[in-house]
Amino acid sequence: MKEKRSAKVFAAAQQIGKSLFLPIAVLPFAGILLGIGSSFTNPTVIETYGLSGVLHQGTILYAFLQLLNGAGSAIFGNLPLVFALAVALGMAKKEKGVAVLSSGLFYIVMLTTINILLQLDGSIVDGEIAEGVKNGAIASMLGIQTLQMGVFGGIIAGLFTAYLCDRFYKQKLPAALSFFAGTRFVPIVSILFAVLTGILMYFVWPVLQNGIFALGGLVMNSGYAGTFIFGCIERALIPFGLHHIFYIPFWQTGLGGTAIIDGVQVAGAQNIFFAELASPNTTHFSVEATRFLTGKYPFMMGGLPGAALAMYTCAKPEKKKEAGSLLISVALTTFLTGITEPIEFTFLFLAPALFVIHVLLAGTAFVTCHVLNICIGTTFSDGLIDFVLFGVLPGQAKTNWLMMLPVFVVFFIVYFLIFRFFIIKWDLKTPGREDEGEEMKLMSKAEYQKATGVGAANSASPSHFDPKSAAILQGIGGLNNVTVIDCCATRLRLTLNDGNAVNEPLLKATGAKGVVKKGNAIQVIYGPQVTVIKSDFEEYVEYLRKHPEEAKEAEQTVASKYAGAAEMAEQSAKKHSSVEKGSMVSAAAGKVLPMNQAKDEAFASCMMGEGVVIEPSNGKVVAPVDGEVSVVMEGTNHAVGLHIADGFDILIHIGIDTVSLNGEGFHAHVTVGQKVKAGELLVDFDKKLVESKGLCPDVMVIVLDDEGTPVIEYKTGMKAEAGKTVVAEW
Repeated sequence: MKEKRSAKVFAAAQQIGKSLFLPIAVLPFAGILLGIGSSFTNPTVIETYGLSGVLHQGTILYAFLQLLNGAGSAIFGNLPLVFALAVALGMAKKEKGVAVLSSGLFYIVMLTTINILLQLDGSIVDGEIAEGVKNGAIASMLGIQTLQMGVFGGIIAGLFTAYLCDRFYKQKLPAALSFFAGTRFVPIVSILFAVLTGILMYFVWPVLQNGIFALGGLVMNSGYAGTFIFGCIERALIPFGLHHIFYIPFWQTGLGGTAIIDGVQVAGAQNIFFAELASPNTTHFSVEATRFLTGKYPFMMGGLPGAALAMYTCAKPEKKKEAGSLLISVALTTFLTGITEPIEFTFLFLAPALFVIHVLLAGTAFVTCHVLNICIGTTFSDGLIDFVLFGVLPGQAKTNWLMMLPVFVVFFIVYFLIFRFFIIKWDLKTPGREDEGEEMKLMSKAEYQKATGVGAANSASPSHFDPKSAAILQGIGGLNNVTVIDCCATRLRLTLNDGNAVNEPLLKATGAKGVVKKGNAIQVIYGPQVTVIKSDFEEYVEYLRKHPEEAKEAEQTVASKYAGAAEMAEQSAKKHSSVEKGSMVSAAAGKVLPMNQAKDEAFASCMMGEGVVIEPSNGKVVAPVDGEVSVVMEGTNHAVGLHIADGFDILIHIGIDTVSLNGEGFHAHVTVGQKVKAGELLVDFDKKLVESKGLCPDVMVIVLDDEGTPVIEYKTGMKAEAGKTVVAEW
């Protein structure tokens, strides 16, 4: 039990680390923009490199560089929001797009909730931070003054929303609220939880913030020992994929120090560096901040290329050429970009003891840069690109980058000697030393995890057989026939490779009220609960694509459950056996259009039901069927409801937003409870008055979605005569 629990915790931590990697991966490009833009608009750099002739206020090049600087700053200035969206994307198991949208809403509402509470307690008065509030405790994020939570605020929003999405994306609601069920419920519940989380953070965060600053002070006061431990732990977590979780708090929160730059308090090592980079007043970058950033340069640009050379010199003579091309490639990758995975995981697998030595040398590299006051920032990984942008370009006075050159040489030699010694001593099968017949290759992270089990979460999953989804899949022609899965308010919308492969009786046997085919695009009408059906179906298709061996078994199960298409058609027909065949005539004279062409989204999305839209040529609206008047909109007369003897209801809605006229120009000729015949006048209205008010006079005839509603075929795209032209049949 304990092992299972720890495996779950590890899997969750690994997934969080993976999610953090996405926003981290954006930083290199943002850093390039900021590095180039801020360096070449900085007066000191311009003067140092003699560029004042081409770079000064008013030139196009200078303006362009300012744009680059602004673009980079915008990303670094809004990292919490970036983390909120990315963590939700990475952590949500299903409906990731919904999770991302909900996370953005969650984050904004959470910040706003805290802002209101800070105003209520007097911490913020008329947009100004009150005296007595601890310096740096409140900051502006997305224009909202709130507690300074940094990227933790974004991570909290992302984690909460991912959980809510996985928990509620199939949520079912009562029929009256079914439009808001499924994926549409996730943003709603996220907003509610955001308010609660904002209230919680208002009380909890100040305590956590004090703890973070205290822990940061402890790390800072531990001097070189703290730097060494940081460097060792950062590398030691690489095999588990948890290093992002470890260093992000140092880079982005008060754990990595605080500084006042141009009158603004900045928290986090990376944030401090980039604020100093953008400031024209910086004379030397902060040693205390860059101690958490610079230490990877020595082993990435010096040490690991030395290890690659050691592997090459130890290769068998007949394999040296092949080994050389392979190792030169990874050495250059490490040197230029700081991507070390291929070489690190190779010796981690072959000789874990070598990796332990590498971890200790990494800690030493961090301390070396700290001792020598080398202050070079980074966005993601310490390769040549970052070294030039954040070491060379800002200038020797700010970064002390020249001192790094002999450090590169020393680490290159140390790694070369140590690796060569142990490769020979332990007869390690590094590239070029394999036994006869073995393939020469480097070990990837995935291969390492597969071979050792280290850092690999248990991902075994049970069978995902879902009878309804399986029947739908078989009804549309099988796994290879479906290409796009989507839905609107009431319909499952699918794009197929072959529209002729559709089995309508089978689809109707799954509860569909109708099937609309348009070439290779089909619409299966389920009603407002379609969002849940769509999510189930999407998951089922995704699962079968990963486990195609189960597809045949699923087909057989469906065949036994639904014994023949004729029987299925009979089952479907029984659902509406009480509804006799009938038809509906046009409620007004004019052009008849399908409901999805209504000029209002509430009607066009068919959230209330299917129907037709009539562009009226006059102001007469008649009953489209025989029935009993169930509703006449009191005071406005712009809508009439009819109950049909067969057991379903129709709503006739005259105009869009005509409720705002408060009945002006509308006259009802019927009352609630009155029985009417098709073609009998219901309402007359002043069409010219409606149009003069800037409103649309279109008449919407909606067959309200209900269990008793039959499958209806609508006839559109024609001119109709009120009370005579048939526009629908069932």
